[in-house]
Amino acid sequence: MNILEKIIADKYKEVEERKSLVPVKLLEQSIYFDGKVASMKKYVSNPEKSGIIAEFKRKSPSKGLINASASVEKVSIGYMQAGASAMSVLTDKEYFGGSNEDLKIARKYNFCPILRKDFMVDEYQIIEAKSIGADCILLIAAALEPEKLKSMAYFAKSLGLEVLLEVHDGEELDRSLCDGIDLVGVNNRNLKTFEVSIDTSLGLLNQIPSGFVKVSESGISDPKTLVQLKKAGFDGFLIGENFMKSSRPQQAAYNFIKEYKRLLEAAAEPKNS
Repeated sequence: MNILEKIIADKYKEVEERKSLVPVKLLEQSIYFDGKVASMKKYVSNPEKSGIIAEFKRKSPSKGLINASASVEKVSIGYMQAGASAMSVLTDKEYFGGSNEDLKIARKYNFCPILRKDFMVDEYQIIEAKSIGADCILLIAAALEPEKLKSMAYFAKSLGLEVLLEVHDGEELDRSLCDGIDLVGVNNRNLKTFEVSIDTSLGLLNQIPSGFVKVSESGISDPKTLVQLKKAGFDGFLIGENFMKSSRPQQAAYNFIKEYKRLLEAAAEPKNS
């Protein structure tokens, strides 16, 4: 059993437990449930913005503890002030040290689109995502049968949420694409081996139809890489670990985005012949 299979098996058990503790009727009474969502698709593809989806995560299965003491309030506000387009918040507790509370806090202090980053296996989690103030959910092609993934995408749309589909290869992309998807994220990290390569994104880019917002995820630690991905045709970039491993993630995001913008401007300037 690889780590992804283990996480998914544990997630099914966890969701069953949550269902028995917090019924759907209660989730639907949340102040966020009937609220309008901020469009991840629009914010990420807006040419005036950086396209960066800055992620809040405390730990990961591959790296262990990344930042145990970071404050969601400080970091999330700082990310937005630094110029991030949107935010991703890990809500998985067991493997990533996150919680629904983290997302609620991020929502309380920010108006930007927020992605609920978790391993979604059940429609209950989509209702939960809406109830905690998320604007977008993640559906991982490697974790779901194509029919299940599509029905979950359409269910999310029925609640007004947007959907980011995560893929690792062309086969996952082909079998999972549907018009219930808004953004397609290419994960540069192989969830089975945890090896990272930007070539995964570059190799898949042209297979993603033009109607979808294209996002490169994981393993981005250099602003130069972002310029390369942007020039290739990506709209968005999900960056978490590179910011979170700093004692002040918001400052790391600020420095990174400032340098990225400088490089972009330099690349756009006409060369003197």
